[in-house]
Amino acid sequence: MGLDRAWPAAFIAPMTPDRAKAARELLAFYLEAGVDALLGEQAIDRLAEPVALPRPAVFYQQAPPPARTEPPNPREAERPAPRRDRLGTPAPPPPVPPAPPAPEVAVMAARAAAKGAASLEALRAILERFEGCTLRGTATRLVFADGNPQARVMFVGEAPGRDEDLEGLPFVGKSGKLLDRMLAAIGLDRTTAYIANIVPWRPPGNRKPTPQEAAICLPFLLRQVELADPDVLVCLGDSAAQTLLGAREGITRSRGRWVAYDTGTRQIRALATFHPAYLLRQPLSKRLAWRDFLAIRKALAEKSEYGKSE
Repeated sequence: MGLDRAWPAAFIAPMTPDRAKAARELLAFYLEAGVDALLGEQAIDRLAEPVALPRPAVFYQQAPPPARTEPPNPREAERPAPRRDRLGTPAPPPPVPPAPPAPEVAVMAARAAAKGAASLEALRAILERFEGCTLRGTATRLVFADGNPQARVMFVGEAPGRDEDLEGLPFVGKSGKLLDRMLAAIGLDRTTAYIANIVPWRPPGNRKPTPQEAAICLPFLLRQVELADPDVLVCLGDSAAQTLLGAREGITRSRGRWVAYDTGTRQIRALATFHPAYLLRQPLSKRLAWRDFLAIRKALAEKSEYGKSE
């Protein structure tokens, strides 16, 4: 129940003791009558939209809102603080290594460097200093060759693997052990054979060398074959056959066929066969590789058609 009429004069006129007593009595009467709320003189539409009240005046300086900050970069946290000397001056940043030369420039530099090698030892020393191939920066060491440089037969594979990269010698892993058994089957070993690779540095992850990497390293390999001067050249796998013999077909078609190879000073006999790593994955192809190795033994036993005699 509410009261909707004009306020009594007791609430408007100045309050006196008599008026205060009268007001108390009036309030008591309203309370007994059940009045529990006082209403204004004007009706209020409670369904209407609320009216925005003006903002009160601000008599103090508000602090600016906090600036938005980006989340911390974990890489920035991991970055070490710059080194400083005794006086607190920041040390200069480490020198940035020069970018590798363009492939065409690297190939020309490799040709010029390879021509200057008068011996296999000099060629190895030149390769140790050569920086034109990016594989040099990711490999542990140079894998130049193994075996006897004076041997009449030279075997050329693709590239070093993990074991070869650690020891610095070609064909010392699982495929190398298989190659040793294949050599022993025709009466050869590492004292009567010379072994090298198309690329003397291990590609990352044991991947196949790119055509650019093979082209950069090719001048050194050609000079290596010329200096070793074998009677028979054996290419192990697709990469060696395509790089040295210019084979256009796969190894399953190009293997087992003798071709003439020009060392720069004379022509010798060359043959392509399966890489030992392929034979580990495809054991059934070992019978074809055995035929190729029998042909190699026969070529070494007879007078060479293209070069010097036995």
